[in-house]
Amino acid sequence: MGDTMQSLLQLIRRHKSGEAVGIYSVCSAHPWVLESALCVAKERKTSVLIEATSNQVNQFGGYTGMQPVQFRDAVWQQADRIGLPRDRIWLGGDHLGPNAWQDHPAEEAMKLAETLVHDYVAAGFRKIHLDCSMSCADDPIPLGDKEVAVRAARLCQVAERCWQQVGGEPPVYVIGTEVPVPGGAKEALAGMQVTTPQAAATTLNVHRQAWQLAGLEQVWPRVIALVVQPGVEFDHHHIEHYQPKRAAALSKYIESQPYLVYEAHSTDYQTAQAYRELVRDHFAILKVGPALTFALREALFALDKIDSEWNSEQQAAHLCATLEQVMLEQPEHWNRYYHGTPQQQFIDRQYSLSDRVRYYWPHPQVQQAVNTLMDNLRRRPVSLSLLSQYLPEQAQAVNAGRLDNDPHAWVLDKIRSVLLSYAQACEFEVQGALV
Repeated sequence: MGDTMQSLLQLIRRHKSGEAVGIYSVCSAHPWVLESALCVAKERKTSVLIEATSNQVNQFGGYTGMQPVQFRDAVWQQADRIGLPRDRIWLGGDHLGPNAWQDHPAEEAMKLAETLVHDYVAAGFRKIHLDCSMSCADDPIPLGDKEVAVRAARLCQVAERCWQQVGGEPPVYVIGTEVPVPGGAKEALAGMQVTTPQAAATTLNVHRQAWQLAGLEQVWPRVIALVVQPGVEFDHHHIEHYQPKRAAALSKYIESQPYLVYEAHSTDYQTAQAYRELVRDHFAILKVGPALTFALREALFALDKIDSEWNSEQQAAHLCATLEQVMLEQPEHWNRYYHGTPQQQFIDRQYSLSDRVRYYWPHPQVQQAVNTLMDNLRRRPVSLSLLSQYLPEQAQAVNAGRLDNDPHAWVLDKIRSVLLSYAQACEFEVQGALV
């Protein structure tokens, strides 16, 4: 892994010294999203932070079917093919804790979480978000701050022991969690509250005490970030936009902590200006996930429309119809989130900002429909005029010679547009040069 974590620590130090610099974290396991992220890093001559979540990738395969070492190898293989050096890739684990096993008793869930953390560190993941905030089957609701911190320290001990066995760079840690749960709000946004400085201080203090009791005092300086709620969130069809004034006190508080920045989750769908303001206000690590697969879905749905008009109904891939059929037959990834009339559920399945569609791309029938779609559009190249109807920005790029006239390239470019808004906000510019 080279000295990648030293590079991340250097970036944090630069931010704490007054530079408005940050890093965005790509939280997705879709190979095309990862490919686009790697390409952007190569294009802009930067590093890229890629994180797997505990429900995507774990010792049982998660919903992607990948264990941590398999996810790492998939990323590295793509990087090798693209020509991005592996030491420019920072691998992280997000929400590592008992999240995937909340229906188990706490001790059983924590033992599973210990294996999870061990496997991530053994595979070379070095940015570790320890999140034990969720209640397990025999826990009170909500779980107390002290117990959350004690469990996080327990997992930190596992990570440290594993690192000492496998060698390489020491891990760095992120603590805390956002409200609501990962992946977008389940309910209306009206009740969302910005984290108070007092709550941030409490989280830090109880975790620091837990680290001391666990004999981890020497590890505490490698805790680089605290997850908080800066006032950004989204639900199925609405976005809560960042308002700097609401987060002013929270932003000011972290300036008193010499080595810490904030990590902001659920920053998807904010404006480019908001990302710059977030980085300026010390939310220096910006997580993005559903917005990337949402852009992927938009591009593939557009290509499905093009296919149905450009090719005969008999030859068309019918991706949208296939996806809808699979989601209805296997509703476990969306039916707890999408309610209302059948028509409302259809709109949510297809277009929700929370993008539960992302769980279905690995399904064999859906994969086959995507492959057929790509084959159809390559076998009979689409006219620029029809491409312009459904993907106008990509059509302009093709017309200008900036983008290959290939459907895969169009999808990657659609994802790239989301990544660029993050990249531009996180890079510190001096006289027009990126540093």
